[in-house]
Amino acid sequence: MKSHVKSLLALLAAAAMATPLAANESQPAAAKVDLAKGQAIATQVCAACHTADGSRGSPANPILQGQHPEYLVKQLSEFKAGKRDNAIMKGFASALSEEDMKNVAAFYASKQAKAGAAKNKDLVVLGEKIYRGGIADRKVPACAACHSPSGAGIPAQYPRLSGQHTDYTTAQLIGFRDGIRKNNTVMTGVAAKMNDREIKAVSDYIAGLH
Repeated sequence: MKSHVKSLLALLAAAAMATPLAANESQPAAAKVDLAKGQAIATQVCAACHTADGSRGSPANPILQGQHPEYLVKQLSEFKAGKRDNAIMKGFASALSEEDMKNVAAFYASKQAKAGAAKNKDLVVLGEKIYRGGIADRKVPACAACHSPSGAGIPAQYPRLSGQHTDYTTAQLIGFRDGIRKNNTVMTGVAAKMNDREIKAVSDYIAGLH
């Protein structure tokens, strides 16, 4: 009798251990991104403003090459939902599915970002000071704390900034400060404490960062 009980307990234990594995095996694998589809979207939909590969197009539009895919998907989703306000981008993003967003984001992320350069020698020292050390008397944190000393950012959390157009970065910081761009409360708080000269300085420094 005892041997039967032991055998039953052993079988139950084995079944309990096997169940999680079976459950995991039954779950569908995460869909893989399709770079070819992402390239098609970039070429047909995005190229007019961002160039075919997201490289250094108009200074008014962001460079997308080498940007973290998670960040790009987040921005596209927020344009589509109206959380980030831009009529042009809302129109394009609204036509994209979540899969489309992941594919085109992966395509841009797969490209090697090209180096940029700072243009205003008079402001570059101030820009570097703010980027690396913040503005202590107004409790503005160093940009490097979140975006890394090299401007590479942190995947899924903070975007890559290095080499970004001065004009675009300036416009975004002013947008955060003036309440025009409302999809990041941390950046709103940071930019609210910066004046135009400081914003221009750090934006120009970022353009040459690598």
